[in-house]
Order: sequence, then structure tokens, then C-alpha cells
Amino acid sequence: IFFRTQGGNMNFDNPKDFLCTLALGGTCLLLYSRLLTSKPRACAPKVCQRVVGITGTLGAGKGTIVDLLTKEEGFVHYSVRSYLIECIEQRGMPVNRDSMTQVANELRAANSPSYIVEQLHNKAVVEGKDCIIESIRTVGEVNALRALGNFYLLAVDADPATRYDRAFARGSETDSVSFETFISNEQREMGSDDPNKQNLGACMKLADFKFNNDGTEEELYQQVRKALKEMK
Repeated sequence: IFFRTQGGNMNFDNPKDFLCTLALGGTCLLLYSRLLTSKPRACAPKVCQRVVGITGTLGAGKGTIVDLLTKEEGFVHYSVRSYLIECIEQRGMPVNRDSMTQVANELRAANSPSYIVEQLHNKAVVEGKDCIIESIRTVGEVNALRALGNFYLLAVDADPATRYDRAFARGSETDSVSFETFISNEQREMGSDDPNKQNLGACMKLADFKFNNDGTEEELYQQVRKALKEMK
């Protein structure tokens, strides 16, 4: 009996050849056995690089900051507003600020105070890039994102009259209201003892970086760029 190798013939009648073949076969069996019984190594969980959340008063310039981070810094944008509008449309409700507040509060009460931003964060993890979540409105959302690590909260504010003019100029369904309604809507979201409801005032106090947007767009950009340099 012969076993053909690259170098020629191996004669099993030769004791040395026979023993070498047995040793090789035993090694192969051992390796195969280990492959069958070994457990696969767990892959490291995917994480975002940096997670930036934005909070602030109505019409203060949150979208302007989003534009800077996405266009100049390559951040991926995740919008609570867009998420809620999708939910509102699925329910057949009118798209306005009352509907957004109602649906957001119901989702948080039925799940957790941080439910909405956690859904957006899950999408960001799949992307695996720097991300910006707009906007943060409850303390529970802030705490949940901080617990996930590498999170920074930005807050922006401006004079109410200036903010109203900016918001009204956007012409969206939720912003086409009178100045009195604009202020009333904001006051309703500024504070609450219910962790499931909006509390912009408390969120802004928890911010890592706070910006004033009474000036020009470039002045706001300069403040944000300075903050980015301080983020690790």
C-alpha cells in the first residue's frame, strides 16, 4: 500500500512511514475535535464614536447646529421630531405640536422616559459613526444616554422674539402659530415633575456645553467648534 505525497511515495510497509502517517492523522483528528467543541469568541459590541444630544428652547437654533455637525464633522443625524411625525401619521392624527407632545408622552409612559432616544441610539449603533440626536427633552433621556457612554449634551437658547421669528419662518405645521401660542407651547415643555414628560429647563441645566444664539450663524458655529475641540 502506498500514500502519494508531494515528494514521492510513502510506503506503509516501512515502519517509519507508517508511524508518521499515524501521528499526522492523530493531529488532524485532535484539531478537528477542538474545532467542533470550542465556543465561538464573542464579538465586541458595536458602539458609536461620539453621541451628541441637543436640547434647548423652541426655535433657538438646534437645526443650525445639526447642519454644522453633519456637513463639517460627518455626524449622522437622528431626529426625535421625524420619529414622532412618523408615529403621528401612522395613528392618523394631525401633525402639530399638541400631537407631538401627546404621542411622545404616551410612548414614554408606555415604555420608559428614554424610550424614543433609545430607539434612535440603537440605529446609531448599527451605523457605528459619530451621531447627533435632536432633540433631548426629558431628564430620563439625558441619564440613559450618559449611561451608554461617550455622550455630550449641548443646549442652545436665544431671545424669545428672535426664536419666534426663526420658527415661524420655517413654515412647518408645528411652527405656524401666533407668538402667544408659541410661548404657551414652550412653557408647557419647560418643566414637569413627571419623568415621562418634557422638561427642557432641567435638560438645559444638565448640558455639557451651553450656547447663546442671539448673534449670527457664524458666531454660533464658532461656539460649537470650540466645544467640539473639548470633546474627547
